[in-house]
Amino acid sequence: MNRTLAALLVVLLAATTQTFAQSNPFDMSGERPAAEPPVEMPRQEEGGGPKASEPDAGADTLGGDERDDFRRFIVPFDALSLSGEVDERTWSMYLTPAQAQSPATLNFGYQNAIVIAPEVSSLSVFVNGELVGEGPIKASDTPEERSYELRAGLLRPGSNDIRFRVQQRHRTDCTIESTYELWTEIAPDTAFISFADAESAVFASVDDIRAVGVDGKGRTQFNLVVPGMAQPSRAADLMRLAQGLALRGHMPAQRVILSQDLPELGKPGELTVVVGTVDEVSPLIAALPDGAAGGSVAAFVRDDKTNAPVLVLSGPDWSAVRAAIEAVAEPMDRPSDVPRDVINTERWLLPETLVVAGNKRLRFSELGVSTSEFTGRRFRSRFSVAVPSDFYADAYGEATILLDAAYTETVRPGSRIDIYVNGNIASTVPFDSATGGILRHLPINVTMRHFRPGPNLIELEAVLLTDQDKVCAPGAPASTDSRFALFDTSELHMPNFARIGLRPNLAALSGAAAPYRNSAGTIPLFIDRADADTLSAAATFLARLAVAGGRPIAVEMIASPLAAGTRNALFVGTLPELPKTVLTQVGIDPGRQMSWGSAQATGRGEDTQKAIDEWQTRLSGGAWRTQMTALQNWVKQEFDISLSSLRILPQEQAEFAPPETATLLVAQGANPTDDATWTLVAAPTAKLLNDGVSAISDIRQWQRIAGHIATYEPASSAINVVPVTNFTFVQTRPASIGNYRLIIANWLSSNILFYAVALVVLSVLLGLATSSMLSRLGRRP
Repeated sequence: MNRTLAALLVVLLAATTQTFAQSNPFDMSGERPAAEPPVEMPRQEEGGGPKASEPDAGADTLGGDERDDFRRFIVPFDALSLSGEVDERTWSMYLTPAQAQSPATLNFGYQNAIVIAPEVSSLSVFVNGELVGEGPIKASDTPEERSYELRAGLLRPGSNDIRFRVQQRHRTDCTIESTYELWTEIAPDTAFISFADAESAVFASVDDIRAVGVDGKGRTQFNLVVPGMAQPSRAADLMRLAQGLALRGHMPAQRVILSQDLPELGKPGELTVVVGTVDEVSPLIAALPDGAAGGSVAAFVRDDKTNAPVLVLSGPDWSAVRAAIEAVAEPMDRPSDVPRDVINTERWLLPETLVVAGNKRLRFSELGVSTSEFTGRRFRSRFSVAVPSDFYADAYGEATILLDAAYTETVRPGSRIDIYVNGNIASTVPFDSATGGILRHLPINVTMRHFRPGPNLIELEAVLLTDQDKVCAPGAPASTDSRFALFDTSELHMPNFARIGLRPNLAALSGAAAPYRNSAGTIPLFIDRADADTLSAAATFLARLAVAGGRPIAVEMIASPLAAGTRNALFVGTLPELPKTVLTQVGIDPGRQMSWGSAQATGRGEDTQKAIDEWQTRLSGGAWRTQMTALQNWVKQEFDISLSSLRILPQEQAEFAPPETATLLVAQGANPTDDATWTLVAAPTAKLLNDGVSAISDIRQWQRIAGHIATYEPASSAINVVPVTNFTFVQTRPASIGNYRLIIANWLSSNILFYAVALVVLSVLLGLATSSMLSRLGRRP
């Protein structure tokens, strides 16, 4: 009986299982945890480094309840693309002692162009110079994730170098043009280091502010919670605090937000700072740091819900709060009259950028360029150098690259080396030997017309043509023989160049915070109203200036432009609220003060421009003017001669009407007595002002600011520049005949008509003098 019952149960169980399987064919849901979402990106578990591991899934909050680990995003950009046959990016990230000691895993996702051949292409990751992972590039169809465990002791407290490097080859094409189709993109929101110890999210001291890091879009945000921020007497202290935080964080895209309420805590790349007296901040913080009621305190507390650190700057009165602010900002102070030898760019570009102030030779090894051998078709290497804010050699100066390199006999004539400065072609040198050769300090003159104050990116590109690539046999293996070699004994020689300041010059402002960095006293700062958006915009702009100048800039709040006197001043606000005197001095059309940004004005502007275009096409001379414009553009491109360079007297700067497509402008001009510089940052509304300043605070946007006026257009993320047509010189160094000679040489190179007239006059005078001398000697010409 029991056997019969057991057999019956077995049959029924088998039938039930078969029925369930037939109703749900190929159902694999039982193979993964029910609460875990589907995996969107396959995991990479091969490569030359340590064995890859699966990154933990979970939210991006700092140590929340959903997971026990803590993540730090590592890419300081909103996008990271490695292009060409060889490319790499190197930067550093700061780790606290707790983070350096925690077991850690590096994770990132990537995708590449479909034309990349995975069997001969690789993506490598280095941490502090050690290879931690390497594998083929094979994510052309769908994104792929890779994860590498970092060995114990590899990470260290302080700065840690991160380097991504690719070697890429085309599947079928061997032309130079095909190398531009090669790219691999690292997704910033998937690139992070995961720390197993959740306690690594905690900040122990003020120095740990450097570890604020970035979010998944490469941005950093400081949230200043100030219950009493509406009091005007506190604004200058808050501006100093913003600069101190920015200099400690030193990230490429930093934003400062002022508010009276606590924001959402625990977001990556954000640090919340509560500032105020004990009575003001007590309702916001569950437990204040010890000693806050009796004296000045600058300490971190931990949020119980998110485990996020919150910096508290407090005391019994505002003087104690000011002392706490100084604990953050004062260590960042630097003398205003001491020039810098190095510009700190390590958080987005390594090595740090050396400053060249005159005649100097720098080896490539000092500039971070190592000896490289290359087997492909287009080799590219880059480095950065900086020039001072009073650089004035953009019309005649030339630097020289003394190149040490070699190329084989397979490299055909027609190959060349191109030099780019800030993305602009500056020099080209062909290879003229058909038998190869070794180049020993080959001089390559590089025009300095594309140099600008502050850091300058110089790129060396070798374009190599070979018979093998010309044939490009199908299925032929990629060559492993080196065709070209670049040696780190190559040098960059920067000559002496003219040193004098210009007014206006927004390039010097963005590149080196000039003229405000060198001011020993306080800088007058005018803010039209003390609301959250305007104060946040001013704090973000000053934070960006502090990073560009390498030191905090002391400010003094003023209520009227007259209070600025003969000092360099800053004006931040909405255009309708700003004094007309300021607009006039920096060249803004006062007629647009009330209409900029209004919907009605936008319609009128579009209709007016449309009418102008229609009338231009109807005029009989329209075709002739078009041809003249084309001729002017051709002369400018081929001979670098424009109408402005053919003027004897300087051209008057026309008043500028902000376009409706722009939401922010930065303008510079002289004060009414023409002995100081005024800089204006304005927008139609306070909200647009805050958003616009935040957008241009990204280092890649910030470096585009130049000329007399720069505007930001959010639709295209473009920075449009109005060039300087009329400027004045500002003495920045002791007078010397040598420097004046260089200044005159550059000025004459920019004003060739004056130079030609002066040359004719001197020739006539020389002829008259010669004739007079011959007459006195009794001879007639």
